[in-house]
Amino acid sequence: MLERTFSIGHVSEETGCKVETIRFYEGIGLLPEPERTEGNQRRYLARHVERLRFILHARELGLAVEAIRQLITLSENPQASCEQADEIARRQLQSVREKIARLTELAGELERIVASCNGEKIADCRVIEMLADHSACSHGSGRGKARS
Repeated sequence: MLERTFSIGHVSEETGCKVETIRFYEGIGLLPEPERTEGNQRRYLARHVERLRFILHARELGLAVEAIRQLITLSENPQASCEQADEIARRQLQSVREKIARLTELAGELERIVASCNGEKIADCRVIEMLADHSACSHGSGRGKARS
């Protein structure tokens, strides 16, 4: 019995992932290349869709491509210890917590800037003035190096 196959367009619709992104994940080896028809059309199996959903969920959680690659490799050995997978998740959790702290700090700075604005003319605008005066920053980027 033949397993049902899907076009790249169907996989895109099913997962909400753009066709270009699916091709990208194939190109970097996260998603195995599907078989092709005689007309060179990609034909995906359910396992491709499952793998793509795994990748997309991992990306939503902010995991880097290399971390996803490691997790995929680990998943191919179901009897192995999950210590490495746990460590990858813990590192990502720490990264997310650091980003939250940074964003909280930035929100406080923006609240301070917005609260200082009196809504008059640009010539007297405290928002413009405070953005130009890095020495008044409480979030650290005024300490000599710009952040992007």
